[in-house]
Amino acid sequence: MSGYKTVTRETEYTLVVERSKFICLIKGIETEADAKEFISAARIKYPMATHYCYAYIADEKGLNQKLSDDGEPHGTAGLPILNVLKNRGAYKTVAVVVRYFGGVKLGTGGLSRAYGGVCSSALDAADIKEFSEAEFYTLTLTYSGYKKIEPVIGGGIVSTEFGEVVKVKIAINPTISGETCKVKKISDILGKDVQISDDGKGFFAF
Repeated sequence: MSGYKTVTRETEYTLVVERSKFICLIKGIETEADAKEFISAARIKYPMATHYCYAYIADEKGLNQKLSDDGEPHGTAGLPILNVLKNRGAYKTVAVVVRYFGGVKLGTGGLSRAYGGVCSSALDAADIKEFSEAEFYTLTLTYSGYKKIEPVIGGGIVSTEFGEVVKVKIAINPTISGETCKVKKISDILGKDVQISDDGKGFFAF
């Protein structure tokens, strides 16, 4: 996987099918505990609902996945929600679909379309942030050195700490031409006046 997407703020979308109301609440998360807390909050927000079905992917690699049909026929609720998240690359994201039964049975196909459809529409309405694979480095340098290489650093600054020296943590996108040469260019400009530490790989929203 070269990256993933996540929701930047909580979003809610409502779909009515044959008098049944499906309300999808979707949010970006950092941990599995965040997902569980969000699911519990949905139950409190809509206390009289018939079902609280959900799915979440709690990590950036898509390995920590959980789902629940919450009493709906097996595979008709949690799985369609999860499939939407996976197919859209929405990782570190939780989606809860609250259903108020309207008196008309939708059948397994109708349920799957309703749960998957409302989740997809909620994602369409949400603000999305995209994270790409990144290599992280920390530059330790003087203030004068920082001014020299500030134009070279450009985007991809994760954090900057100003103290007796300047510490700049940067992220480099290895898939973009020229980015991989950035650290070498900084080293060539400052030589011994900069210390560069390799902080490993991860993901960053460039």
